[in-house]
Amino acid sequence: MVSKNIQKVLRGQHYGLFGKNNHSAVQICLWTRRSLNGQGVCWKEKFYGIKSHRCCQMTPAVMYCQNKCLHCWRAIEYNLGKKIQRIDEPKEILEGAIEARKKLLSGFKGNKNVSIKKFKESLEPTLFTFSLSGEPTLYPRLSELISLVRKRKAISFLVTNGLNPKAIKKLEKEKSLPTQITLSTNAPNKELFNIWHNSSEKDAWKKFNETLLILNQLKGKTRRVIRLTLVKETKGKKFIDELTNMNDEHIREYAKLIKKANPDFIHVKGYTAIGFAKKRMGYEKEPWHHEIKVFSQKLVKELNNKKLYKILGEDEKSRVVLLGKNKKMMKIKEPY
Repeated sequence: MVSKNIQKVLRGQHYGLFGKNNHSAVQICLWTRRSLNGQGVCWKEKFYGIKSHRCCQMTPAVMYCQNKCLHCWRAIEYNLGKKIQRIDEPKEILEGAIEARKKLLSGFKGNKNVSIKKFKESLEPTLFTFSLSGEPTLYPRLSELISLVRKRKAISFLVTNGLNPKAIKKLEKEKSLPTQITLSTNAPNKELFNIWHNSSEKDAWKKFNETLLILNQLKGKTRRVIRLTLVKETKGKKFIDELTNMNDEHIREYAKLIKKANPDFIHVKGYTAIGFAKKRMGYEKEPWHHEIKVFSQKLVKELNNKKLYKILGEDEKSRVVLLGKNKKMMKIKEPY
């Protein structure tokens, strides 16, 4: 159960909490707001063609996670562990997310910059992104939740830390794989992995590598993505100043991990100092877009013994570079 103190913190960050047991939440992301205001769209729309104003960013496991990642924007100090004691029904969560999101969007209706047509469209999400806060695979009925999204003829994105490989296998077994699985790959080796994630999971590195192999086995069954969040080294005497995951040795190590998973796409993103992350790492740890692009070019070179990957796109505002094998695979066919 999410305590009243944690609920206050989350509501202060504009989360919409819902459900009888308060383990689910939704939030209106920056790019949904900008899209509604005619101020641009998310890189996911630019790369994949899905509509930013119709994206429902949600979680069925708010504040439940095995990790306390240094770069995380959440209040990791309030982590609730990896077992949700009392769970809500999948139908309750999906319907609750839609209604809570509608309430958060209600203020846009009177905004002169927002078209009524676009506002009405935004109330019916066509993409459900299971990320936001916490580890979504900790919700034990995730397969049912994804199946309900599919029945709505909507797209589902699952972002995972990879520490629950059994849950991924369960999704496959129950034919409930999402449209796309994104595996957060923040550290290229075991030593950095332990420092970066502060995981409470036993054999976390081993389980993460198991998930890499599972992704390889899911080829053709779902869109598979590896996501790197880069943090650069800065001048200073503190341990955090020297901490980085983007030197040349790391590129070689990342390439080995990526080859295990054989993903369709790789997102190379820059760390962003938002929420509680800016207190832990600060702004100076953010890499510039040109630094991310140079890293991406080196990574492509390291991966390409078979000339599989190339840079397919980039978005400077979001500081992200997309690598992939096939540009034709980028666009997701709208099911609506």
